[in-house]
Amino acid sequence: MRPFAIAGLQLNVSGRKSNYAHISDRIEMLMHLYPWVHMVLVSELATFGGWTGNAMTSPNEIEDGYCRLAAKHRIWLIPGSLYEQTASGIYNMSPVIDPNGTIIKRYRKMFPFMPYETGVESGTEFCVFDVPEAGRFGLSICYDMWFPETTRTLAAMGAEVILHPTLTPSIDREVELSIVRATAAMNQCFVVDINGIGDGGNGRSLLASPTGDVLYQAGSNEEMLPIEIDLDRVRRSREVGLKGLGQPLKSFRDRAVDFAVYDRASGVSSYLDTLGPLEKMARGSRAGLPSNLAAAEPSATTPTNEVGH
Repeated sequence: MRPFAIAGLQLNVSGRKSNYAHISDRIEMLMHLYPWVHMVLVSELATFGGWTGNAMTSPNEIEDGYCRLAAKHRIWLIPGSLYEQTASGIYNMSPVIDPNGTIIKRYRKMFPFMPYETGVESGTEFCVFDVPEAGRFGLSICYDMWFPETTRTLAAMGAEVILHPTLTPSIDREVELSIVRATAAMNQCFVVDINGIGDGGNGRSLLASPTGDVLYQAGSNEEMLPIEIDLDRVRRSREVGLKGLGQPLKSFRDRAVDFAVYDRASGVSSYLDTLGPLEKMARGSRAGLPSNLAAAEPSATTPTNEVGH
């Protein structure tokens, strides 16, 4: 048995002001109540919400504060994500902080939620990291999980737990929850999916097992979700099959086909070029709403991530 204790924080956060003090307070309370927790995960963009105007260069004082908290409580801390300003643009970035208070990884979201998360660049590097005596963890942010290639790659890199901070306030949360369970089953791993509430999402954070079963699902209020998982369940599932049945990772390893759809020059995906531009639907567009009801364009100060993911 390889037990490891993870806690998700489903918090009520504002999309227009700093939530740093509230997040820090909840981490302090969590560790007071559950000092046995090894790792804490917070939802996507929890600290400042979905406005790119709050983008900061790294490192910064907010990250420094989270590093001090991690060191104080000797925990692994993934404090959701922050908009990171770089010379090449803005990224939706999540730091991984170890129990010494050191940032060991910075993961940049590969699939910004277009056409809503405008002005945000796409990351290109996968993020896995090892927790000594526990196992290997992978990090994925919100809309990334809608693209199974991202989590399949993390599993192929050895990830036994996929950490998934999300910001979903929208009507498709039910679909997303199905994707979380399917991701866990297809990759035979734990998935820890943490959403916010208020401006930070509509809650219903979900912890799924390597068999795709629900270990716990939160409601729509603030919650602390501490749970101990046994990482040997991942190894066992991958060895003998999901519930003693299918062995999808071995089958993927032993596949007889290389997928031409991933070769852009192959022509296999030419149909996708017929789908039109990736843009927000407007009145009078193919969404079918009359143009005489068109609304004014949003101002430049409107938060970019009013719809989550």
